[in-house]
Amino acid sequence: MAKIPDPAPAGGAACDAPAPPLAGLRVVALEHAVAAPLCSRHLADLGADVIKIENPAGGDLARGYDSVVKGQSAYFVWANRGKRSVALDLKSADGRAALHALLNDADVFVHNLSPGAVDRLGLDAGTLAERWPRLINCAITGYGTGGPLRERKAFDLLVQGEAGLLSVTGQPDAPAKAGISVADMCAAVYALSSILAAVLDRTRTGRGQSVDVAMLDCLAEWMMAPAYHQIYGGTQPRRAGARHNMMVPYGVYRVGDKGHVNFAVQTDAQWRAFCSHVLDDPELADVPEFRGNEARVRNRAALERLIEDRFAPREVDEVTGRLLEAGIPTGDVNDLRGLVEHPQLAARGRWLEADSPAGPVRVLRAPFDLAGLPPHAGRGIPALGEHTDEVLSALRAQPGEGPA
Repeated sequence: MAKIPDPAPAGGAACDAPAPPLAGLRVVALEHAVAAPLCSRHLADLGADVIKIENPAGGDLARGYDSVVKGQSAYFVWANRGKRSVALDLKSADGRAALHALLNDADVFVHNLSPGAVDRLGLDAGTLAERWPRLINCAITGYGTGGPLRERKAFDLLVQGEAGLLSVTGQPDAPAKAGISVADMCAAVYALSSILAAVLDRTRTGRGQSVDVAMLDCLAEWMMAPAYHQIYGGTQPRRAGARHNMMVPYGVYRVGDKGHVNFAVQTDAQWRAFCSHVLDDPELADVPEFRGNEARVRNRAALERLIEDRFAPREVDEVTGRLLEAGIPTGDVNDLRGLVEHPQLAARGRWLEADSPAGPVRVLRAPFDLAGLPPHAGRGIPALGEHTDEVLSALRAQPGEGPA
């Protein structure tokens, strides 16, 4: 088991610390899997009160992905800390009434259920805008709320394929998916930024709005650099494995028998420094086949073979030292043990401890550092329905506001 540096204990900042940026913002999240949960987790990280609605029969499907974190799912622990879990049977009248009552006091409604599911609950965008005009309604879907694929279910790998990511990722003769859920994650980030923009806009207009975030749209945005090669060049970059498919040399290269170095040459100055100080061959910089990045991409095979031939008799430490001395960006090729033991994360205090139903678990601080933001805002990882009584009792205490 990898040794993780000792984290800071769970808990917020001192009592006289300023409130987090989203303190007082109420979010109702009807969500599962990754995209909406990661979005709402970051809202919780920023201080929002996130009420996660779950089916009493099993809850968020991500709870069942695995049991690696003290009996809990890695995905669920990662994407759901800081929230309150409320178990509601939305097939029942009482469950729907409770949801509506929660929306009465909500600022944001974020959801990513199967296509049409929210509409069938009577919570389509038009109804939400009419009944709760200040509510910010964020729908995260695979393909959007319109168009020929609007009814199609979407999962991360499927969207990676639809967006062309598989066509540029992997080895030349074998596509590969990204090793993490990039389609879900980029949708979560765009949903988060859209919600924050809508909250800011509401301070000016007094009205909420509907936000339509499609995983395909988000990943397509991230694909535009290679897509421009197709639009204007008539072809697309080839898959290049652990190397950049639009810049050379850039990526992981063999050193000696089993070693590797990871470095990036992006400018003409870096190319000349690489030739002079790393390869000991300044004249190589002006060989016509390799002068300029476009020429190096065209002649990738010959240049990369030459580089690895020059690296073959050397040691990794020597090549890495030369890269650093030459000002060439370089970094380690870590496995996950290397990540969790990374000295930079430890030095910057990125590891924290959060409560969970199975006891304390180690988590990373949210990647944004804002003045006055506690390092770990709010609650830990919720058990299924842990806060149902707490939340519904508060609703019943408001005359005319509670569920029927």
